[in-house]
Amino acid sequence: MSSEIILLVGGMGTRLRSVVADVPKPLAPIDGRPFLAYVLDAYAATGMQRVILATGYGADQIHSAIGTRWAGMEVAYSHEDRPLGTGGAIRQAAQLVKDDGVHLANGDTFLRYAPDALEANTREHGARMGVALASVADVGRYGAVDVVDGHVRAFREKGGSGSGLINAGSYFITGEGLAKLPPDLNYSFEERVLLPWALDGYVAAFEETHDFIDIGVPEDYARAPHVVVV
Repeated sequence: MSSEIILLVGGMGTRLRSVVADVPKPLAPIDGRPFLAYVLDAYAATGMQRVILATGYGADQIHSAIGTRWAGMEVAYSHEDRPLGTGGAIRQAAQLVKDDGVHLANGDTFLRYAPDALEANTREHGARMGVALASVADVGRYGAVDVVDGHVRAFREKGGSGSGLINAGSYFITGEGLAKLPPDLNYSFEERVLLPWALDGYVAAFEETHDFIDIGVPEDYARAPHVVVV
């Protein structure tokens, strides 16, 4: 089982600037601690041994706040000197991966789940990648996910309504999947990898999750203390 995770922490967080203007989004304070601290604590509690922070905007602030060890985990850094898109950032960070496959998540989202179970589910389905899904009361902001026979087969556009499953932004990518990532320097992971792989049946669905939150907008940032603080 892989004990490494890549966390994407390079976004600018423009939608959150009205309430958090002086630090990058992953460092937004929650009850006196950076949001990223809760994310790292949660992964350390699941047995992760190594985390690769894919930095961009605010990299120096993130390095200063987190350092090279956190809750028993080694912390490595993959810094993009210019915007690489989500795909480019993941591909660059993947060069530092030591295991046969790697976990992947966004540094501005929080989700409780068992990474080992996500990896096992991915491998059992013979998929290149597994994605953790969250059940929400209203899929409108995120776009719903269609699951068929344990695989994600489609991602619907945002703007729908009603309850359903959404992409919670946490993944496991196998060694084969890492080798299949596009070699381009700058591209969208969602458009070039996630969508086509799902259409081709290469993405396993994992639904055993809870406590999902994305702090990208002020209203959800305000809810975060009730979710991440234990």
